Amino acid sequence: MKFIKLSHGSGGVEMGDILSKLVFSKVDEKLKKVENGVGIDLPDDGAAIPLKNITNDYIILSTDAYTVNPPFFPGGNIGSLAATGSINDVVMTGGKPIAALDSIVVEEGYPLDQLEIIVDSMIDVFKKEGVALIGGDFKVMPKGNLDKILITTTVLGLAKKPIVDIPKDGDVLVVSDFVGDHGAVIMLLQMGVADKASELKSGRLSSDIKPLTRLLPLIDRFLDEINAARDPTRGGIAGVLNEWAKNSGNLIVVEDVPIRDEVRRYAEMLGIDPMYLASEGAAVFSVSAEVAEEFVEDMRDLGFENAKIIGKVKKSEKYKGFVLKKTEIGGFRLLEPPRGEIVPRIC
Repeated sequence: MKFIKLSHGSGGVEMGDILSKLVFSKVDEKLKKVENGVGIDLPDDGAAIPLKNITNDYIILSTDAYTVNPPFFPGGNIGSLAATGSINDVVMTGGKPIAALDSIVVEEGYPLDQLEIIVDSMIDVFKKEGVALIGGDFKVMPKGNLDKILITTTVLGLAKKPIVDIPKDGDVLVVSDFVGDHGAVIMLLQMGVADKASELKSGRLSSDIKPLTRLLPLIDRFLDEINAARDPTRGGIAGVLNEWAKNSGNLIVVEDVPIRDEVRRYAEMLGIDPMYLASEGAAVFSVSAEVAEEFVEDMRDLGFENAKIIGKVKKSEKYKGFVLKKTEIGGFRLLEPPRGEIVPRIC
């Protein structure tokens, strides 16, 4: 490994390898987190800092850079994506988002009217979610030194305690909605077949970008029963489940994952498993079996009508750290962690 590849930013095996080499292996264990908090000791999109000298709460932090290509797509743009993505990372760590910072780097010659639409979209998301935009940065790169625009957002939140993101033996897996919508849309646009996809023109298929803050009452109510939570962005739900299986040392078995017919059809046409396609408005939880049915019903009451149970977490020495998916004919196949760059610049 002498050079950086696109796959090193894909959220899969290669990204884990490069982060381990460049960062995780070089940071002292004591400095991977604030005492009693959550940091890169459990790599995730969010971190937690206990406020033991002030309150019994935790600060939740998340920062992410957005390079999605193209910057405009059915259902949103890079601005709404940047705001929503970082808000959701805080929510999935158990926090209520309260403040944000942004950094915008744009290429010389980029149309000002398009930039204004992007920035307005980002601000509109923060406004609707009651998240204060408290600071930021703006830079311009010479033409040809940057591909259009890059936005980085950092969101801060507060939580009673963080969701540590390690499923337990016996847990039940729940998703809030269809998965893979965002990835399917970007895939069709990048592969130049969007003009042939009538679902995009009609609006039947668009990015699923939406803040997950509506789930906060549910998270607060079941906080002690939620052992892991994530929004399946890069690497899709397959990436999340494989990380959970590896981190917990358990076997994860999944069955009927909700995927739109349009997403499944286009993914299969292009030779891509939809389980690896990103979502930007869905959540997956690992919750105690005793509350799983009630958890799903309460989620539906909050407006997530497609919420459903999709699998279980089991202790298994033979299949420790593996993910198995039930097939249509009743057998099981290995759902491997994402490898390579399935759809580059998805977010």
